[in-house]
Amino acid sequence: MAESVGREARHQLVGEVVRAWVDDIPDDELTAHYARAVADLDEDDLHLLAAWHASLEVGQPIPNGEFLVGIFPSLGENRREAMKIAAGFKGEEAMLAGVAEERALDTVLPNLSRPRAVELAKECIQLYIWDRLGSTN
Repeated sequence: MAESVGREARHQLVGEVVRAWVDDIPDDELTAHYARAVADLDEDDLHLLAAWHASLEVGQPIPNGEFLVGIFPSLGENRREAMKIAAGFKGEEAMLAGVAEERALDTVLPNLSRPRAVELAKECIQLYIWDRLGSTN
């Protein structure tokens, strides 16, 4: 499906896959995944992630990976959203570097639970229809 839609729909498709993957990460593994995602971020992305943390009023976040990982547990219900943002930056960088959508799909899809994979398939069909009905790509 990724090959049969326009660039914007492909971008959204990869974003949906990343969000599905984050939703399926077990709670006890979330901090480790976040640490890996944050470690790979560049300075600009760290600043954006720190600004998002600041919007939660968890103190004065520092755009430093070690600091952001350190306060991650204090985010409570917002931990998954922080992970989605960090993973989204990585996904965006991969797309800009020319990493094929198939690679992202091949990496994530086998790790999704069946219910989450079904939900993702529904979202992908909606993206496909949106693209085919004439979105601007």
